[in-house]
Amino acid sequence: MRVAIVTESFLPSVNGVTNSVLRILEHLEQSGDESLVITPATEGVPKIYAGAKIKTTFSLQTQNLKPLGLPMGLPQRRMKHLLEGFDPDVIHLASPMLMGGYVAKIARKLSIPTLSVFQTDMGGFARQNGFGIAQNSLQKMLYKIHSMTDRTLAPSPHSALDLHLAGVPNVFLWRRGVDSELFHPDKRNPYIRKQLLGLNSRRKLIGYVGRLAGEKRVQDLEILDKQDNLQLIIVGEGSQRSKLERLLPNAKFLGFKSGNELAEIYANLDLFVHPGPNETFCQTVQEALASGTPCIVPKTGGAKDLIKSNETGYVVDTSNPKALLETVSTHLDRIDQKLMRQNARESVAFRTWKTINSELREHYKELIEINLKSRNPINLKTGIVA
Repeated sequence: MRVAIVTESFLPSVNGVTNSVLRILEHLEQSGDESLVITPATEGVPKIYAGAKIKTTFSLQTQNLKPLGLPMGLPQRRMKHLLEGFDPDVIHLASPMLMGGYVAKIARKLSIPTLSVFQTDMGGFARQNGFGIAQNSLQKMLYKIHSMTDRTLAPSPHSALDLHLAGVPNVFLWRRGVDSELFHPDKRNPYIRKQLLGLNSRRKLIGYVGRLAGEKRVQDLEILDKQDNLQLIIVGEGSQRSKLERLLPNAKFLGFKSGNELAEIYANLDLFVHPGPNETFCQTVQEALASGTPCIVPKTGGAKDLIKSNETGYVVDTSNPKALLETVSTHLDRIDQKLMRQNARESVAFRTWKTINSELREHYKELIEINLKSRNPINLKTGIVA
């Protein structure tokens, strides 16, 4: 197959959208498929990745959009020329916004099937970042873009239901993969825990991994930072780091971590907490589970679909300090914590990237086949292709 991937986020930026695209490109290369990436031009974008050529288009550097994490790519004719030159069998729109919506229109004119992946709740992020006035407009625009594509993949039942209720047709569930060899309970050991705890060796480790941005609601962990028996570990970078360092003076801010270093942090936590209420999926929760670490997540958003309450973690109102603290305390008093760690691991370990991306290739093939049949209809009487 020839697959064109249009993504509004790519290297050197590292986030959920980028990571998913990288795993897809690696899988396509291993499957013998050809791929092309079209992404906004930013400093440090590679020219090739996993055999795929990376083509860039004009991007707008607008400070006002950065707090929201909105894509910077702008529609332009070059995209049509790139697609015509590559002649893809299918176009994959990764978390589409401005660029993705434009390409969806081009694809219709060129009779190329499109698959879109819903990965960013822009309306929810707008509200959490103080742009409530833009929430409805952004959400309607997002739903309209997905309605223009032939198939939309949602990462969780929660997200799939939202799209369905908004009138988006042809929505399918497609979860994210996890590297269950990298993120593994075996990386839990006393030496790493001692490094994370420092002099406070009797404290329990509570961690958060992700961007330090308004929509992640990291400030809701303030109640945990005040407890003498807990050590809060914050992994990640973002515009709110300085503010959060002042708000959470006892927490250890480790900055951006990846690879084995990140895996060791996950495995040595006693609990993982992700308070972001607008996650469409939440990959960091899945990585923590694969590491054998029970998780606490909000009652809203896709992260709750990853948790089986009281077995692999807890679904609570993380914005309620009392409820959050009670949940943490209850967990630390449990005598079956080892069993919970085992359950957490088993709940996601089977979701390898190979399995997940094999499912994606089947979606590609189905769309290509449907497109070919629509372009070459068969006469039911004669069986002859028109």
